[in-house]
Amino acid sequence: MLETADVTRTSRLTAPPTWLVVALACAGQFLVVLDVSVVNVALPSMRADLGLSAQGLQWVVNAYAIAFAGFMLLGGRAGDLYGRKRMFLVGLALFTLASLGGGLAQEGGQLLVARAVQGLGAAVLAPSTLTILTSAVPEGAARMRAIATWSAVGAGGGAAGGLVGGALVDGLSWRWVLLINVPVGAVVLAGSVKWLAESRNSGGRRLDLPGAVLVTAGLATLAYGISQTEAEGWTSAATLVPLAAGLTLIAGFLAVEARTTVPLMPLGLFRVRAVSSANAAMFLNGSAMFCMWFFMTLYAQNVLGYTPLEAGLALVPSSLSIILGSKLAPRFMPALGARGLAALGTLIAAAGYVWQSAMTAQGAYLTEIMLPGILMMLGAGLTATPLAALATSGAAPEEAGLVSGLINTSRTMGGSLGLAVMSTIAAARTGDRGTPAALTEGYALVFRTGAGVLLAGVVLMLVWLPRQKAAGRGEGNSAE
Repeated sequence: MLETADVTRTSRLTAPPTWLVVALACAGQFLVVLDVSVVNVALPSMRADLGLSAQGLQWVVNAYAIAFAGFMLLGGRAGDLYGRKRMFLVGLALFTLASLGGGLAQEGGQLLVARAVQGLGAAVLAPSTLTILTSAVPEGAARMRAIATWSAVGAGGGAAGGLVGGALVDGLSWRWVLLINVPVGAVVLAGSVKWLAESRNSGGRRLDLPGAVLVTAGLATLAYGISQTEAEGWTSAATLVPLAAGLTLIAGFLAVEARTTVPLMPLGLFRVRAVSSANAAMFLNGSAMFCMWFFMTLYAQNVLGYTPLEAGLALVPSSLSIILGSKLAPRFMPALGARGLAALGTLIAAAGYVWQSAMTAQGAYLTEIMLPGILMMLGAGLTATPLAALATSGAAPEEAGLVSGLINTSRTMGGSLGLAVMSTIAAARTGDRGTPAALTEGYALVFRTGAGVLLAGVVLMLVWLPRQKAAGRGEGNSAE
């Protein structure tokens, strides 16, 4: 993650053009974020071609998200220790090769392994993109513009996922939502080898590999146990064993973090109210909001009969609304405060979820996809910025990069477990019925549940988040 004091080692006498470094870093970030969402519109086609079950379908998304979240902090530490350029290249190469493997997969298991390896590559690649950019651009207005470009590209990658995926599935096949990464990744890889300069943190730090493996394995095992409840019930061994194993692995992770000298996730940070409350709120919000794209895409294609391209186009307004919310959040924070804006954004999202839960099998686009989708994602955009600001306000300057990584990890981990829970809820309501009406009942229940989770999040924010406006560390530690 972002360090304030770096030692930069450049192997060339002539530095590359700054715009080229920014472009390469942003291209890496775009690929990573795009692949969180690009597969959503391809899910029905993947299921038909590879014979995936409903449970397997959720793991096409979750395998990537869990590996990405579980190893992201480790990827940032590896960049500090071994060099940001080196980790950027390793992560991008792994991501590109896994994309090729996934695009050529002949059965569901091969696809899920490829998606997990993609997530691992993304976790190594993503933290280096920002540090490479900030190392190349001097402090001041130029760096702020570069960071704004990086942020916009990241948001654009998430927003473009549905549209890009729909066009590729309709025009070629579902395989191209993964194969398209191969030529793009190869070009970025070649340019990065030639033009990027190496940089690393001046202080050596060892990697907490046991911590990363334990938290990732624990999260995946918990998600698997939750997904078993629909078919096996809560009291069967097939459910209880993985749930117990997942909790044991998470407990082992906490024990390792408490004892190791350089932990992946320093538990002492959570004694700071701003850090612990903001991460808890982000985890809860992520558990509801992460699955929105998944179920909206399934509703559009499985119930309303949209093609993949039509489903991608249908979600463009909600994709743009999350960008709008992210841009508006800094303007509203001075007046409302970080806590007030986070609660307001979550309420707006909850209103969208309540509206969406009234969906029918003959739904009209305007009232049962576009408008509720805009509310859900506008609220998500308004909420993320103040929660991130609160979390970082409670940390020392040298911990800012770590805390930024923590809150992104909390959101993705919450989303992964949330998707497992919501998929189980939808499948339990639908049962063996495959009719549009039955599917709609399951999806509607998911959005009603999501609304309840978000309202609980509002209560948590109002009770626990500090009242300050995230202006500095002193406020973050002292505000009540």
